[in-house]
Amino acid sequence: MISLGIEGTAEKTGVGIVDSEGNILAMAGKQLFPEEGGIHPRIAAEHHAEWIPKLIPQAIEESGLSYDDIDLISFSQGPGLGPALRIVATSARSLALSLKKPIIGVNHCIGHVEVGKLDTGAVNPVSLYVSGGNSQVIAYESGRYRIFGETLDIAVGNCLDHFGRETGLGHPGGPVIEKLAKQGSYVDLPYVVKGMDFSFSGLLSAAIREVEKGTPIEDVCFSLQETAFSMLVEVTERALSHTQKDEVMLCGGVSANSRLREMLKTMSEEHGAKFYMPEMKLCGDNGVMIAWLGLLMCKQFGPMDLADTGIIQKFRTDEVDIPWIDNTKTYLTLPDELIAKGAESNIVKSDYLGEKAVIKDRIPKSYRIPEIDSKIRKARTKEEAKLLSDAKRAGVKTPVLYDVDLNRKAIVMEEIGGVMVKDVIDEDLAFKIGQEISKLHSYDIIHGDITSSNIMLQDGNLVFIDFGLGRYSQLKEDKAVDLLVLKKSLQSIDYNLAVKYFDCVLNGYGDKSILNTISDIESRGRYTH
Repeated sequence: MISLGIEGTAEKTGVGIVDSEGNILAMAGKQLFPEEGGIHPRIAAEHHAEWIPKLIPQAIEESGLSYDDIDLISFSQGPGLGPALRIVATSARSLALSLKKPIIGVNHCIGHVEVGKLDTGAVNPVSLYVSGGNSQVIAYESGRYRIFGETLDIAVGNCLDHFGRETGLGHPGGPVIEKLAKQGSYVDLPYVVKGMDFSFSGLLSAAIREVEKGTPIEDVCFSLQETAFSMLVEVTERALSHTQKDEVMLCGGVSANSRLREMLKTMSEEHGAKFYMPEMKLCGDNGVMIAWLGLLMCKQFGPMDLADTGIIQKFRTDEVDIPWIDNTKTYLTLPDELIAKGAESNIVKSDYLGEKAVIKDRIPKSYRIPEIDSKIRKARTKEEAKLLSDAKRAGVKTPVLYDVDLNRKAIVMEEIGGVMVKDVIDEDLAFKIGQEISKLHSYDIIHGDITSSNIMLQDGNLVFIDFGLGRYSQLKEDKAVDLLVLKKSLQSIDYNLAVKYFDCVLNGYGDKSILNTISDIESRGRYTH
């Protein structure tokens, strides 16, 4: 079976042809370079309308096929810019009708992951997908690709491009920033990781302010790039630690940055995971990934009726059933001396004055520059020690703190026995978890990483561990993000039961007004340019 795919979610127009064996038969494309400002949806649509009719015959000629040889028309159904998507969908429908061929619409983000797997041979990776419009950490669980982490505001590619436009570096900003960064030194910029998510708007504003006050542009570019990429890699590391998979893949247009590739590869190797990145021409938006995903989807579900081919501008990665993946996992193997190797630290068994203890050792992360690494490790160690004590005052059980070593960035604390909540969760336990989180939040304590692996059940009592990303905040938004981290964690255990368990958590939490804030946050993290 041979599929022709049409891509046009943003500024790139692409047409690709692929057969069911995964052979790329043709790949044609044209990119829009705006003279000023960002990507205007109307101009992107006009660009696609001009180039799709030219790229289709170009791809057919390159493949050596005739139109009769095409068996399926695939197109990007979303997410993307509305006017651009409508041109793509209309073009695909017109082509399918004129050739009397079946048609299927596919999810653009999943296309990036699947073509990456096709090209690299990765089987079941944790994927960092970064582009101008998307920043997501994706991993397969329970029949779908789940979003383990994502941007709470703008995508990293948008951040870099916006900085480039605001400072006169031009569009796209990423390549120029990467070049200037090689000559720069570090200046302090905000590092914003909230549980499994990241935020770039504050970082962008701070970087622009640095330029406005006269900080050398090379230094700002270096610091912007190092900070943004460290945030992305940390959250990917957190997902890798949580899922215990042994593959990491980088995909999307921002993969072109050699520093990001280096950082993610280093992190993967430190965890004993294999690192993959598809050929660069397949990382940016292209028609091949749409053609390939169309074949995978059509094999499982058959083609679409024309009535179902409308665009889905905010098409979530986790809205698509993915039945073709073998979820037989090859897990990472930990050294004998480690209880756990998390994204934040190594947990090692120890003792303290005859009591069973553990050492939480925030080891240096070699993917981060020392200035960022030391700052984060020291600040989080100090904050965690205080939070462990204050959580007890809130009435929440936590490990007893024995010692803090700020030079080593390590904490010695009580060893907690029992089982992880993820192994024994039920509705009653979920309700009790909500009650305990409410106690923390009533003292303005944000845990920062409430996953089902960071709550233990010991002798019938819930014990909250790992306050490594914790902080203090009165903001309802920060409390809602705390709850959303738990929601994503529950989805990774059993997606079908997660809704029921999370409802129980919210019932235990007691403050129904938090639902509006959660809904508002979940409506973000979408395709934004």
